[in-house]
Amino acid sequence: MTASLDRVSNTQPVLKLSIFVDGKAAHAGLLQSIRSWIQPFDGEFPVHLDINEVRDCPYLAEHYKLVVTPALVKVSPLPAHVLAGQDLIDQLEVWWPRWSEQMRLVLAGETNGNYGKTAYPSAEVLRLSEEVFHLRQQQVELQEQLSFKDRVLAMLAHDLRNPLAATSLAIETLEQHHDRLDDKMVVQMLDHARTQTRKMEQMIADILQAARGTFAELKLTTTEVHLGELCQAVLEDLSDRIAAKHLHLETDIPPRVPTVHVDRDKIRQVLVNLLDNAIKYTPDGGSIRVSVLHRTTQKVEVSISDTGPGIPADQQEHIFSDAVRLNRDRQRDGYGVGLSSCRRIIRAHYGRIWVTSSPNEGSRFHFILPIFRA
Repeated sequence: MTASLDRVSNTQPVLKLSIFVDGKAAHAGLLQSIRSWIQPFDGEFPVHLDINEVRDCPYLAEHYKLVVTPALVKVSPLPAHVLAGQDLIDQLEVWWPRWSEQMRLVLAGETNGNYGKTAYPSAEVLRLSEEVFHLRQQQVELQEQLSFKDRVLAMLAHDLRNPLAATSLAIETLEQHHDRLDDKMVVQMLDHARTQTRKMEQMIADILQAARGTFAELKLTTTEVHLGELCQAVLEDLSDRIAAKHLHLETDIPPRVPTVHVDRDKIRQVLVNLLDNAIKYTPDGGSIRVSVLHRTTQKVEVSISDTGPGIPADQQEHIFSDAVRLNRDRQRDGYGVGLSSCRRIIRAHYGRIWVTSSPNEGSRFHFILPIFRA
């Protein structure tokens, strides 16, 4: 059998076969079995076997509409014929007699088809097919990005109204009635304006993070961070919102949790996102729990749980995708990009983030980070 398709004349009647595999090493035994099975027939008529890795020629896989590997294609004589699956030898035994009869007719000149017309694309066709394949991929990605940006812009116009209106109202009240407000009321109005401003800042940060794209490089400035102290600082910043809903806050943050080697600002963003969701979805009078656990000698785990509506099991992985909003979120602020940003940040730190939840029983988000090693 010839080793390369290029060595076979386009006009010489040859049974051309092409096998598609996903990694030659993984299918080495199958390839050898097919070679051994075909070898005895090579004396009856010329046989050529070409081997392709699907990842190296996706355009060919698309050309033959291959959906599984390994796959064996009778390229010529026409028409092309595709066999696929792990039982290729058994399928060969069924189809080989028919292919052999077709080759006998071709060699005897009893077919009126032009043998030079092969189902295997020329080099120029392959090059163009590859370009088309990649252009289609880029088109899909661009369409997804445009659709995502359209959704975000629509939600931006809607969701920023509430915190912006609340901030404006607080400032106007201070401007117009400052002489009639006591010190306690002034402090409350300023705290309210500050909380709403931070809320808008978080919304914008989420949007900008998502706009950079899933595959964009995430630049980290890492340092030694006391994770327990960072959790306490974030809880302090959110204390007004927790108090406003009369939520019961439980913490389990040991004083001697090992430090972690992370980008402080980005891990703070993760904590704010997760706690913001916990506060948002926990009903008035509910509970939120924050715990930090020294999981192993290499990892520290943070868990944030709530007593909100929970997340259905079939949607728990999707919530970490870009711009995914559950039905329960349609009337709430947010863009569905916060959890996606959280996952990107945690993965960039070689950690892991996941959720455990049941409908009407609350949610528990966890993430793991590596311990700092000097």
